[in-house]
Amino acid sequence: MEILETLYNELIGFLGITQVLELLKAGDYEAFKTYDGIVSLIVPIIPLLVILELILGLIYKNPQAKVYKVNFLIYIFNRFVGRFIAIAMVALCIGLFQHLAPFQTSFTWYWFIYGYIIWEFGHFLYHYWGHKVRLFWCLHSTHHAPENMNLTVTYAHFFLEAPYADTIRTTVCILLGVQPELLFLIMFIDGTYGAFIHVGENLIKDGRLGFLNKVILTPSHHRVHHARNPLYMDTNFCNLLNIWDRAFGTYQDEDKAIKVEYGITRKMDSGNFLDVYFGEIVALFKDVYKAPGLKNKLLYVVMPPGWDHNGEHKTAKIVRENYLISQKVKN
Repeated sequence: MEILETLYNELIGFLGITQVLELLKAGDYEAFKTYDGIVSLIVPIIPLLVILELILGLIYKNPQAKVYKVNFLIYIFNRFVGRFIAIAMVALCIGLFQHLAPFQTSFTWYWFIYGYIIWEFGHFLYHYWGHKVRLFWCLHSTHHAPENMNLTVTYAHFFLEAPYADTIRTTVCILLGVQPELLFLIMFIDGTYGAFIHVGENLIKDGRLGFLNKVILTPSHHRVHHARNPLYMDTNFCNLLNIWDRAFGTYQDEDKAIKVEYGITRKMDSGNFLDVYFGEIVALFKDVYKAPGLKNKLLYVVMPPGWDHNGEHKTAKIVRENYLISQKVKN
């Protein structure tokens, strides 16, 4: 019975309906009009869409079983290993840096807009470095390993990535005056939307979302980000607002003539949990071990993936630039 109770609690926790059930049990329906009540109704949306997407995949005979299997194992593993680390890092950063901010925002609509822009800047930094620094790529690559896109990909993260990401994003926001209450609201909204943009073709075929594709970053943009096609590599690092991608030249629309190929460029078994989760760490260790001299060993850790001490670099930047040059020659 204890095992069944544990499984039931885990299922309810995954679906995000714990608070809803508590409110329904108490009969306090007026509570759904409060902030906490509204949040309790929003949280289950992504898990329920995951189930719907899985069902549609079976109906369309495109089950993507390998991706679901590995991402489920990652979710279970992370539940036990890294459950509270990210929350602790957010609290630590607030305590360390809030008094250093030159000013403090308030809970108003205009400061909300300011805070969201700053949050996106912090997100851009974390995400950009996750692709451009080999050590950070080891944490982030697990998220890019799936060779199909669906909502379970949002759960595919190395357990240390969330603490690393939230340390950077929280530090940037707190130092630039975003008050904690406003930050938590932004984190909730951005986290929910950040999960949604992983929706796959089984649920939403065209991820452009009509006119929104010109205004915000849509699932189409994020499919581009997860692609290993040369044109798409290392683009669209933002989450909702595309302001920083446009500012730093990393914005890329989906080209309907180029089919998105998901996954990473390293040869790997995307159906193997160990390879997906630890493969890049093992590859980095091998490169560091074989590299001559301490300088080259350190460079393998901090330079972008694809950097080579012999000068035979195959970084995303070089691959993309060579592709763009070849396209210009053709035209």
